[in-house]
Amino acid sequence: MSETIAAIATGQQPCAIGILRLSGDGVCAALDAVFRAGNGKPAAQQSPRAMVLGDLLDETGQVIDNVLCVRFPAPHSYTGEDCAELHCHGSPIVLDAGLRALLAAGCRQAGAGEFTKRAFLNGRMDLIQAESVVDLIDAETAEQAHNAVCQLDGALSRTVARIYDGLMDMAARFYAVVDYPDEDIEDVQREQMLDTLRTAQNDLETLVAGFSRGRLMKLGVPTVLLGKPNAGKSSLLNALLGYDRAIVTDIAGTTRDTVEEKVSVGGVLLRLIDTAGIRSGGDAVEALGVERSREAAKRASLAVLVLDGSRSLTAEDEEAMALAEAAPHLIVAVNKSDLPRRLDVGALADRFDNVLSVSAATGEGLDALAEAIAAQFPAGETVGGALLTNARQADAANRALSAVAEARSALRIGMTADVVLTDCEAALEALGELNGKRVRDDLVETIFSRFCVGK
Repeated sequence: MSETIAAIATGQQPCAIGILRLSGDGVCAALDAVFRAGNGKPAAQQSPRAMVLGDLLDETGQVIDNVLCVRFPAPHSYTGEDCAELHCHGSPIVLDAGLRALLAAGCRQAGAGEFTKRAFLNGRMDLIQAESVVDLIDAETAEQAHNAVCQLDGALSRTVARIYDGLMDMAARFYAVVDYPDEDIEDVQREQMLDTLRTAQNDLETLVAGFSRGRLMKLGVPTVLLGKPNAGKSSLLNALLGYDRAIVTDIAGTTRDTVEEKVSVGGVLLRLIDTAGIRSGGDAVEALGVERSREAAKRASLAVLVLDGSRSLTAEDEEAMALAEAAPHLIVAVNKSDLPRRLDVGALADRFDNVLSVSAATGEGLDALAEAIAAQFPAGETVGGALLTNARQADAANRALSAVAEARSALRIGMTADVVLTDCEAALEALGELNGKRVRDDLVETIFSRFCVGK
């Protein structure tokens, strides 16, 4: 018997629709205590997966809302248990009263991620799919959402399962031959083992190689705006964000510290860092800001060098250029295209590959800047959902890859099969941690603690 849990599955702000969610063996009994169907039938007699109109009752039996109720009988539900949802008007007062009524009817307040945890424990999804639920909720770009929903659909899980099953089949056949020598069991041939290990290694190398892209997709590309004071870095930051995040004045050196924000530009999530203008001199506070700008430039994957197109190049511009050139990716944005041009853009184009004219004040050239950023970080040809996106997954995949490589190497140099299979079992252990087949209880608790209540 699973105790019945309940929670508000939507936000705490007033909205059009609010949802109360239940799961457990006592769902029908709880519904009968708080929901009075318009057709007069008890919950157990309502058609599964069909919305039923009725009244939501508080602890005293008073009507607090007109709601829709839908029931999902086990095992064909999100958690694999009996589940139900009450779709209310999205008043926090109504939702709180409804939840109190459910708790009074014998439900327990659900913990963080407990619905998805039950889905995992009941075999409705593996650990990769469970983690993708959080990724989907937290998605900040269309690419993130697409990768997460493909993982939820099992794209990455199927790849891991294919590797796991291949290694398990090889190990099982070997141990069957050893344990039952008198049975007519075909022995595992060396070439078959090499082929299985080669395929597993190739698949794992592809997964591990995709982690860096998956991490950038999820966390955002560290992007630094570099340039001398008053080149227009803060204005460009505000233009890309669509609101005034950084203070902008005509006074050089207004920005004294790094200002960081996330923004999607050209479909690429950027962790955008506005920096203090690069120059010598200034007071002690500005000097600290410039030093932080240098440190931010060293950590950035993308540098957007902002130059003032209304002025000729200066020594400060050259210093900013030198910093920007050290970044793995670089785009030069010649700002203030709305003003008379004094900067030699042709000379810049001879030195840099990506030189664009923009105006942070008017928005001119921002679409071209977005296209240039998208070209620097293309989505690539990786099938949606096949990207590892968190450190736990990458660590397990790396350990599996290392073990498979060791097994393959041992087989090549003529080690006995039992030595090879020791490494093979280590790979299986790591893959089991990746998809949850062999995961520790404490790790499960840690993973689901990241979830919101109601999911």
